Amino acid sequence: SLRDQPVLILAALLTLYILLGILYESYLHPLTILSTLPSAGVGALLALLALGDEFNLVAFIGVILLVGIVKKNAIMMIDVALVLGREQGMAAREAIAEAGRRRFRPILMTTLAAMLGAVPLMIGMGEGAELRRPLGISIFGGLLVSQVLTLYTTPILFLYLERARSRVLAWHQRLRTPPDRDPSPCP
Repeated sequence: SLRDQPVLILAALLTLYILLGILYESYLHPLTILSTLPSAGVGALLALLALGDEFNLVAFIGVILLVGIVKKNAIMMIDVALVLGREQGMAAREAIAEAGRRRFRPILMTTLAAMLGAVPLMIGMGEGAELRRPLGISIFGGLLVSQVLTLYTTPILFLYLERARSRVLAWHQRLRTPPDRDPSPCP
């Protein structure tokens, strides 16, 4: 089953992309949300490395759990930014800045609750502690790194992709409108 693991991860990411694409009716916003996931995996691996534990199946389960939490944090920010842009006509920069201000506390509280919930797994002793420890470490480290990075990278990527979308729409509009023709005959 470990041999097929990369294929399963790719299939899960593709499924997430499709579902988020349907939710936002966009090809770009799912990329913004999914871009937050690598920081969680890197944080989990760095925490395991720093504390001398190996990346095993239980740690991988922790990384899968991280996908849900980190993705939710990005969704909360992007969703508010899109609503502000549509309903209040805010520019993308203003909308994502306001979304960051509005959703900072819920994102922080959710992350802290999950991180603190992982602490007993990290420091627990007794029977089965060697199985739970990598789970706690991967959750704690992944959330710590992703929390710091995604609060900065999500708005930046959102703005970058919004600019790219605007350019593509403008280019597409230029292709669809015929050039102005001068009605006067040529001499």
